[in-house]
Amino acid sequence: MKQNTVLDASALAALLFGEPEAGAIAAQMSGAALVAPVLLDYELASVCAKKIRGDPSRRELFLRGFALRATFDIELVAVDHGEVVHLALQQALSTYDASYLWLSRQRQAPLLTLDKKLAARASR
Repeated sequence: MKQNTVLDASALAALLFGEPEAGAIAAQMSGAALVAPVLLDYELASVCAKKIRGDPSRRELFLRGFALRATFDIELVAVDHGEVVHLALQQALSTYDASYLWLSRQRQAPLLTLDKKLAARASR
């Protein structure tokens, strides 16, 4: 049985958009049962739009990277928003980041993220 791994938007975005950390992220994703809050695709869309605004000449490249999201088997999970609010306040995180942390705790699964603050909270 595959180990659940909670995947956050920063990690998947690095892979989709060819960031320097992409190889390390791909290696950590390999063989894992990937899971994420339902907000994952919203966050990826936001990252894509931000990248296009920052470098319009690479628009098609970014859109192709974003389209690759559909090739990944990621279980999208609804979170308990009330618990996420409490966790966000307790951990000094955004509710978006707290959603990933909440899911990681619920599934007792490691959190794959490039966000240093979120990673620190997850390792506690």
